[in-house]
Amino acid sequence: MKQDFASILQQFGDPARDPIAVWVALVDRLRPRKAHDTARAQQNLQELCVLIERREDLRIRLREALLSLVRERKQVSMYVTSGLLPSTGFFSETARRISGRLLPEVLDPTYMKDLLSVVFHRADDELWVRAIPDEEWVAFLNRLLAADAPAAAQDEAACANGKVPNALEELMEGLRILSYHVSAIGLDPELVRIDPTLEEHESPFIAQNEEVLAYLAQYRAWWCDPAQPLADERHLSVMLDQCAEVLQRVRRRATKIGTSLTLTFKLERLRQHLARMADLLDLLRCLHQDRKVHTITAQLVALFKQLVHAECRKNKLSDYWGQNVELVSLRMTESASKTGEHYITTTRGEYFRMLRSAAVGGFIIALMAAFKLVLHEQGFAPLNEALSFCLNYGLGFVLIHILGGTVATKQPAMTANAIAASIGEAKGKTRNLENLADLIARTVRSQLAAIVGNVGVAVPMAILLALAVRQLTGEPFVDATRASALLEDVDPRGGTLFYAAVAGVCLFLSGLIAGYYDNLSAYNRVPQRLRQLRWARRLLGEARLDRVAAYVENNLGTLAGNFFFGFLLGGATALGVLFGLPLDIRHIAFSSAYVGYAAEGLDFTLSWQMAALAAAGVAGIGLVNLAVSFSLTLYVAMRARRITFANARTLVRLLLSRLLYRPQDFILPPFKDAPNPPREAPPTEMGSTPPPHTAQGEGHSDRALGPDASNR
Repeated sequence: MKQDFASILQQFGDPARDPIAVWVALVDRLRPRKAHDTARAQQNLQELCVLIERREDLRIRLREALLSLVRERKQVSMYVTSGLLPSTGFFSETARRISGRLLPEVLDPTYMKDLLSVVFHRADDELWVRAIPDEEWVAFLNRLLAADAPAAAQDEAACANGKVPNALEELMEGLRILSYHVSAIGLDPELVRIDPTLEEHESPFIAQNEEVLAYLAQYRAWWCDPAQPLADERHLSVMLDQCAEVLQRVRRRATKIGTSLTLTFKLERLRQHLARMADLLDLLRCLHQDRKVHTITAQLVALFKQLVHAECRKNKLSDYWGQNVELVSLRMTESASKTGEHYITTTRGEYFRMLRSAAVGGFIIALMAAFKLVLHEQGFAPLNEALSFCLNYGLGFVLIHILGGTVATKQPAMTANAIAASIGEAKGKTRNLENLADLIARTVRSQLAAIVGNVGVAVPMAILLALAVRQLTGEPFVDATRASALLEDVDPRGGTLFYAAVAGVCLFLSGLIAGYYDNLSAYNRVPQRLRQLRWARRLLGEARLDRVAAYVENNLGTLAGNFFFGFLLGGATALGVLFGLPLDIRHIAFSSAYVGYAAEGLDFTLSWQMAALAAAGVAGIGLVNLAVSFSLTLYVAMRARRITFANARTLVRLLLSRLLYRPQDFILPPFKDAPNPPREAPPTEMGSTPPPHTAQGEGHSDRALGPDASNR
């Protein structure tokens, strides 16, 4: 049972009691039973406020205990490390956080940073501390520190000895160390590599350090002698703003020319240090206006909440990865969104080029499915069989890309990024939402064209190939037993849809891999380095080497994504066998080809029930493939861009209206000279006709979609 506040406060100042244990007991009494119970936490703090206002003796005990903590504990490490990334690096900090979860670190309560971890010892303490309104914490501090004559007397004694109060000295020392850290990070070669203009002008990171040192020297002199002049801190704030502008410029350039986890780690660390410097400088500014603690209680409460949050979540791996992977994710999804634009058709010419491109993909997929069946019958050892499947898939997808073909299920992982970028630009405006609805309609019909091209060629190609084998050898390419098994694999009543979801996850991962290699190529300047190979220049010649480098620049990510997608598909089943898990994959194009081989193997004697189940299975596989890969990619793309879309209902109404009034927009592109279709708008209660709108979304280029471009 918890002690009441009065009995806890009575223990402060008792030599027989450990003061840290008393602070732990006080926070335990403030803490609600459930961390999310904000009302109870606020009620507990108000109860403590009422008590110290009614009992002057208890207020003095608590105030003296708090001031003793501030005077005796070392605070610099709290300002310069708590909540800030260290200099060790991304993977070292990841390992530290994992080890900190498994084996807690040794805490030294003589440091204020560690004392916070001891007192707020539960990982969810930051929830109720931050949930209590700042006004409640400020009111509590103002009541606690009222008539703080003893503290003022000690401050005057310190000034008489030429020293500033300990708490103020620790704060200024923290600001000085942070300034040195910012200078070191700002001059890092990684930042200069991304933005070479940093070498052309005087670095603001050096200038801010000089300004901070001069300002702190003047501040110490002014504190002990108010007659001493003190420069305006606004000039220092301008220098910090310039550092923040450089940081944003480097981030913007990194999203275009490539980034890395190391660079992202350093940029995030620089951002955190600049923000902490601004907070400490704000404290000094407020004290400069009025040398009383009451003038900075609001800033102290904000800093207190930051520090408690940082200490409670210092070993949270999810927070850390979320901070540092964001820029890499943004760069990867930006690459994919540019690729996704080529998967979205606008004109009829682009639409039919997409059909032809998908037909090429369907043709090769039918051959890949045949090779898979042949490899399965070779009796390889399990590992060799898995590797052969992976190479069959991987090299086949790479060949499809090289020949300008399209795989339908590869589209969602790319188009989702383009749609996420469009959502970020829409910002809830009606006109932009209409353009977004048009983009989605064009995406749907482009996807349908790719599916029709893949399936429409894969099935007849599989049948023709099986007939040719039967004609040449006199034996069926697939016997009746194997044909029945192939049809069972697409039966939607089994685990087919789950396996299709597994393939959807593989599609999603392949999109990320493609973006990663695009980023890797740009960041490491692979094309430029290829052009510097002397032996390649002698072997190929200058012009041919330039073409090779240009092809690598434009296609490395897609080639890598296709190749690794093959390994993901081929390795999923092997992984399931290895670990005894129900893992397999179902891909719409391959499943449709297998249905073609099975139909020929059964001499086209399928009953209508078997044919209906096979058709339903293939359709379900395709739907799950597309839905899973699209939704996962859209989620990651929106998270990377920090997009929260609050106009989903309006967008859904626009799409439903368009589907009702112009369903052909989701199937075929309009003729070039077709009249403008009506503007989508939700019908009124009276059922009025929606006003007209433009057919093609503004802001989307009408670029040609050649075979190569369609799968870049």
